[in-house]
Amino acid sequence: MDFSVQPSDPIVILGAGVFGLSTALHLSQRGFTDVTILDKQDYDASKYAYLEGCDAPSADMNKIIRAAYGPETVYQDLSFESMELWRSYNDYISAGRDLPPGLSQQDEIWVNNGNLQISAQMDLPYFERMSIENMRKAGKRGTQVVVTNKDDIDRAEKAGFGFAVDPFGRRHKSKPYQVLLDTSGGFVYADKACRLVLHLARRAGVKVILGQEAEFARYCENPQGDITGVETVGAKTYPARLVVVACGGWTQQIVPTMDDLCETTGGSVAVVKIPKTHKLYERFSPHNFPTWTYKMRDGADGGLYGFPVDEDGHFKIGYRGTKYINPQTISAEKERSVPVTRWSKPHSITRLPSHALNRIRSFLEEFVPELGEAGFNITFTRLCWYNDSFDNHFVIDHEPHKKGLMVATGGSGHAFMFLPNIGKYVVDRIEGQSGGPLDYWKWRTLEPSQKPVNVLGEGGQSKRALQNHRLYRDEELVLGGTAGLIKKSRL
Repeated sequence: MDFSVQPSDPIVILGAGVFGLSTALHLSQRGFTDVTILDKQDYDASKYAYLEGCDAPSADMNKIIRAAYGPETVYQDLSFESMELWRSYNDYISAGRDLPPGLSQQDEIWVNNGNLQISAQMDLPYFERMSIENMRKAGKRGTQVVVTNKDDIDRAEKAGFGFAVDPFGRRHKSKPYQVLLDTSGGFVYADKACRLVLHLARRAGVKVILGQEAEFARYCENPQGDITGVETVGAKTYPARLVVVACGGWTQQIVPTMDDLCETTGGSVAVVKIPKTHKLYERFSPHNFPTWTYKMRDGADGGLYGFPVDEDGHFKIGYRGTKYINPQTISAEKERSVPVTRWSKPHSITRLPSHALNRIRSFLEEFVPELGEAGFNITFTRLCWYNDSFDNHFVIDHEPHKKGLMVATGGSGHAFMFLPNIGKYVVDRIEGQSGGPLDYWKWRTLEPSQKPVNVLGEGGQSKRALQNHRLYRDEELVLGGTAGLIKKSRL
C-alpha cells in the first residue's frame, strides 16, 4: 500500500489505554505535531480506577511485569527495555515537579518485588527452562532463581528477595513446589501508570478528548474509500491523515476485518479486601510478598496469577485458564464476541462463571488458607476483557484494504508491561519501518499448517461462551469452607 504520514499531518488515536497512550506519547516525541486521542471514557474524572466506572483492561489496580518469557526472546528484550522506562517514571514522580491530579511525590508506579512462576510438575517445565537459558545468553542468568538450587536461593537472599522464594510456605509444609523466581519482575500500579502517561502526552502537545463527546460513531471517507477522519456520536468531525484504532476488546466492532485475527476474551478476577489494620495486610504487602503465576500453561485447571495487596488492601487474584467469550449475533451467518462489564449498558455483569471462581477459591484455600481462617471472603469480582490474537502476538499494522486506517491491539493479556515503549514500535510502523518485532505484529492470517494458540470464532456453541456457564452464587464467595454470613460490601 502506497501511503505515508508527514509529521504535520493530523493523526487521530481511538482509545486511551496502553496502546493509545504509548502511541500518542511516542508520536509527540518523534516530532508529530497534530495528534489527538479520543476515548468515550472520562478518565480525568475516574482517574483510570475500575471501580469508578472504567471498562478497559488498562484501567486496573495492577499488572504483572516480567522478563522471563521462555523461548520468546523478542518479548524478553522488550521487557528489559520497558523496565528502564518504568524506573524513569518512578524517578519522575519522586522529583515531584509536575504531577497529574491524584499522584503525589510519595507514589511509585513500578515495584520490583519479583515474579514467581509456580508449577505443579516434578521438574521445571519447558517454558521456565527456556527462560533460564535465554537469560543466560543475555547475560541475565543471575536474575533467575530456581528454588531447588541452593546457590540461586543464596543469591536471591543477598539481593533482598528472600521473602519471594517460598511466600506460600510450601517447602515448610512439605508440599510439592517447583518454582522459578524472576527477580527482575514485579508489578506496576496500572491506573497510576495510565494517569502519568496521559499527563506526559498532554504536556508534549497531544490533544485529549474524553467522555461521551469523544465516542466513535463512524469513519469519514473520501470518494475513493480512503479514511479521512472520524465522526463522534455528537456529530463532531476530526479530520485525520491516519486513524489508529487502539480500542482493545472493542476493536473488532470498529475494524470488523480483524475478526479472523483477534477476538475479545474475558479474564476472571477476584479481590479480597484486607483492612490496613489487620496483620495480613503486612503479610501480603509488596515488600513481603511477590507477584506470582500458577500453572499458566496447563489449561482450564491452571492459568492463575496474583499480586500483593495494594494501598487500599485489595488482594487480587486472576484466572485465565479459560478465556471466556460473549458471542453476539452480528448477522444471519456471523457472531462476534463483545465485552460485557460491570459498567456495560444495557446489559452488565458483576459475577464470574462458577468454574472460574472455584479455581480461584481452591487456590486460595490451598495456598493461602490464612485468609479463610481469618474470616475473609472474596469481596468482589470482575470480568476483564482482553483482545487475543490467534498466536498471542500483538497486531500493529495498517488495515490492508483501507488507506488511512491502522490498528494497535491484540495485547493478548501481556501488553501492559510495555506501556512505556510499545508506542515506539507503532510509530516505527507509521514511518514505514519493518523488521525486528514488527515482523511478529504485522497483519496476518492463520496458515493451514499453523496451530493457533487461541482458537477464534467458536461462537455460541463454544464451551467458553458465557451463555453456557452458570455464574457463581453468593455462598461461593466464602473462603475456607466455613459456614456463616458473607461480609457484605458496598460493591
